[in-house]
Amino acid sequence: MLPIIALLGRPNVGKSSLFNRLVRQNKAITHDLPGVTRDRIYGEATEDEVRFAVIDTGGMLPDAAEHDGGGMDRSVFQQAVEALDEADVALFVVDGRDGMTGLDQAVSEKIRASGKPVLLVVNKVDGPEQEAKALADFHALGFEIAPVSAAHGYGLSDLRLRVAELARPFVQPAPADGPELGLKLCMLGRPNAGKSSLVNALVGEARQIVSDIAGTTRDSVDIGFEKDGRRYTFVDTAGVRRRAVITDHLEKLSVFRALSSSKRADVTILVLDAVQGLSHQDKRLIAYLAEQRTPFMVAVNKVDLVHKTRMDELRAAYEEALRICAHVPVLYVSALTGAGTGKILSLAEEIRRECVIRIGTGQLNRAMAEAITKHQPPVIKRRRAKFYYLTQADEDPPMFVFFVNDSELVTSAYGKYLEGQLRKLLGIRKAPLAAVFRSSHEKKEAERPLTNRAPRLGKDRRDMAAAKEDKPHQSAKPKPARTSGKARAGSKAAAGAKTAAARRKG
Repeated sequence: MLPIIALLGRPNVGKSSLFNRLVRQNKAITHDLPGVTRDRIYGEATEDEVRFAVIDTGGMLPDAAEHDGGGMDRSVFQQAVEALDEADVALFVVDGRDGMTGLDQAVSEKIRASGKPVLLVVNKVDGPEQEAKALADFHALGFEIAPVSAAHGYGLSDLRLRVAELARPFVQPAPADGPELGLKLCMLGRPNAGKSSLVNALVGEARQIVSDIAGTTRDSVDIGFEKDGRRYTFVDTAGVRRRAVITDHLEKLSVFRALSSSKRADVTILVLDAVQGLSHQDKRLIAYLAEQRTPFMVAVNKVDLVHKTRMDELRAAYEEALRICAHVPVLYVSALTGAGTGKILSLAEEIRRECVIRIGTGQLNRAMAEAITKHQPPVIKRRRAKFYYLTQADEDPPMFVFFVNDSELVTSAYGKYLEGQLRKLLGIRKAPLAAVFRSSHEKKEAERPLTNRAPRLGKDRRDMAAAKEDKPHQSAKPKPARTSGKARAGSKAAAGAKTAAARRKG
C-alpha cells in the first residue's frame, strides 16, 4: 500500500496545477473557472526513492455540508473529506496572492481536526522576493509552510523532497504474494448514461459523484480497487456529446481526454442508456471504437426502468447497430439494482485474454488451409487468388497477414469470410481482429489471363501478309489476272467463232 498524499483547499487555489506538477503528467484538467475538479483524481509519484500516491480534490466549501441541501458543492466537499480520511499526509493549498481568507480558516480547522501531518503549501509565489509578503498572513495557522508556484515551477524541487520525507514513515514493504496487476477499464458514453453509478456499483462504495445533472464528471478519474486477488482500475470519463453542440472549451477538453482514455485502456466499457434508447451519438461512438480497433463491450444501463414488453425491441435495436462489429458482447445491466453487473469484470478478463493471444505459424496455416478448402476464393477477371501462408504480425489486438499472389483478387466479402473462420477456428470471439492481405511479389505486367477456349491453329491472314512484307528478297510468282464471268464467256465465244471459220475454209 503506497503512502497517500491529499491536496486540499478552497476552490481555485491551484490544487490541480500542483497535482500535475507532482505526478509530472497533465492528468487533471486546469482552468481559470472555479470548481472544475469535482471527483477525487489519483496519481503516483516517485521522489528520493520514495513512491507515493497523490489525490487531487475539488474545492472545499465547509458551509455547503449544512446549507447546500444535497447539491453539487456538498458532494464535492464530501469527496474531499473522504480523501482526507484516506490520506496519510495532507497538503493544505492556499493562494499567496489573495492572502488569508475566512474560507481558508474554515478549511484549516477541518484539516487540523483530522490529526494528520499537514504541510501548508502557499501557491502563486513566483519568486523569493514575494515570499515575505505572501507568507505573512499564514504563519498564524501554525503549520509548516512551503512557498511554491505551480505555474512557473518555483519551489517545486524543495516541495517534492519535503513530501517524500513526510511520506517515508508510511511506506510499507510490498508483500511477496501481493495482488496481481489487473485491468485498466475505461467507462465511455453519453452524458448521464450512468457511468459513475456503474463504477460505484462495481467498486462497492460511492467513489464518484452521482447526479441527475448531465456533465457532472469532467476529469478522466482513475479509481483503483481489488477483487479476488486482482487489481482493477476504472477510468471514469466525462460524457461525450456531439461535436456540434459542444461550445464550452472545458467540455471540449473533457471529451478529448475521454476519447484518449479509451485508447490507453485495456478494455473499454461503452455505457448506453436503455431508457433513452439508441441515439445517433451512440452509433457514432460504436463506429469510432470499431474503427480504432478498441477492445470494448456494451453495457446497456437502466434496464430496470424498461418494461419487459420493450426488451425484445431494445435487443433488436442494439443487435442491428452492432452489425459492423458483431463480435462485441452486450450486457443488459442496472447500476441501481446491481442486475447483470457481476458479469462485467469476468467478461473484461476474457476480452483481454483474447487480445494478447499469440498463435504459432503452423496452427495458423492449418486454419487457413481448412478455411480455403471449405470455400474457395472467387474468380476475378478469370484469375483466382492463390494463398501462400498466414502469419501473426501483431497482438493487443491481434493482426494476421495473409500472403497471396495478388491482394486485389481478394474481395471484401471473402476477406470477411476468412476473418470469421479465423475467429471460429482460433477461438477469438470477442476481441477485435484484423485480417490483412499482402501480395507476396510484384504483379507481372505481361501476365496473360487464363482462357477456356481451344487455341487457334495457323496464323491470321494479316499476320501472313505482314510476314511477306518483312521478306522482300524472296520473289513471288506473278499470279494471273482474275477476270469476271462475262469476260470469260466472251473469250469462249470468240474462240468458238474462229474454229468454225477455219472449218469452212477447209
